[in-house]
Amino acid sequence: MYSQITQLPEVVITAVNYKYLNAVENEDTDLSVQMLQEHVAMYDLKNSDLYGDEYDTYTVSFYIPDGKILAAYDKNGEIIRTIERFQNVKLPKDVRNAVYKRFPNWSLEKDVYLVNYHKNNEKVSKQYKVKLKNGKKVMRVKLAEDGNFL
Repeated sequence: MYSQITQLPEVVITAVNYKYLNAVENEDTDLSVQMLQEHVAMYDLKNSDLYGDEYDTYTVSFYIPDGKILAAYDKNGEIIRTIERFQNVKLPKDVRNAVYKRFPNWSLEKDVYLVNYHKNNEKVSKQYKVKLKNGKKVMRVKLAEDGNFL
């Protein structure tokens, strides 16, 4: 019996839009949101049917059943800004804990996750709007992704 060991070079895949991914990704974010954000980052604008040399910016919409991302790309395929909205996604642990600690007898009815990314801004806006119910009482609260109430 003969065997041969072959070493293959390491393959590293990087996104053109790694700054976008670094800004919006959080390991505690719902998986469907993460997957759509990665799809937006990996989108190959230059090889799409939309691309033409005469435009400086391109707006592309991405949809899943839970939400959508509207992304603006420059002519090089780099993300300039996004507006993201997702409904009834799994809340991050910090957000869940903050809600249940402050409103222990309330149940979660609905939630909306909003993200606004802009290439030139240092800070990305990420917030959760949560609808709570306690019997016939209904309350709406806003939280940042770290669980702080807004």
